[in-house]
Amino acid sequence: MFTIIFVSMLFAIPGGLLFIIDSEIDPMKELQLRAKNTASQTRDKSGIHPRLEELGKSTLLDYQNFRIRQIGFCAASATLVLVFLILSHRSLIAAILLSGVTAAAVFVLIDRELTGQIKKRRQMIEAEFPAIIEMLTLAISAGETPMSAMLRIAESADGALAKEFGIVINSVRNGEPLHISLDAMGRRVKSVMIRRFIDAIVTATLRGAPLIEVLSRHAVEARANQRNIVMAAAGKAEISMMIPVVFLILPISILFALWPSLTNLNLFAS
Repeated sequence: MFTIIFVSMLFAIPGGLLFIIDSEIDPMKELQLRAKNTASQTRDKSGIHPRLEELGKSTLLDYQNFRIRQIGFCAASATLVLVFLILSHRSLIAAILLSGVTAAAVFVLIDRELTGQIKKRRQMIEAEFPAIIEMLTLAISAGETPMSAMLRIAESADGALAKEFGIVINSVRNGEPLHISLDAMGRRVKSVMIRRFIDAIVTATLRGAPLIEVLSRHAVEARANQRNIVMAAAGKAEISMMIPVVFLILPISILFALWPSLTNLNLFAS
């Protein structure tokens, strides 16, 4: 029994360190360097790489940080559950099964957390899109080129979409054509509204069509889409507000209205 507890604690120590050690400290860097050789040789079949790229984390180090955090939390939580159940004099098979279930639950929760971050970032980008496209339209209408207008937005605005424009500017400065950088941005963001906007910009740039008309049309569509999103959220909030009214306030009101009558009937019956 003491041997099992000792071995479990040996596994718990590295996992517990992952809870408190920051990625800038040397032990974490050593773990990352050791995982670099194996992570570079394996293929990502869970779709983590595309989702991290959408969050702006496209390097191999970002992928290793996520995997180390995910596996470390799973190992630490499973080991702590295993030690607790063994100290509580539970059966070894039940302890192993519960620790495995705990590890799987933590693994899924961290994956869901990444999905939630992506969803939140998409919502932020779509919320910023109408204002950003209006700024881009005004800058180009004032005589600036698309590159200078995007640079102005990237430097003056503070948001996820402005950072994406900054990535486009850096790609163009490194020698990549503008339409290819914009297409990469559209594939990276994974939003239907942004994808349509990027396609229109690329088509207008390659064919020499006036950008102001294209941007003005997309600005109107973006405002209409944002208004529809707000109305849909308001409709959901209205339905949610009806739940306490129907199941809490209305029954109490009916009870207060009927209680005197019921009391008088009981008095007459007695």
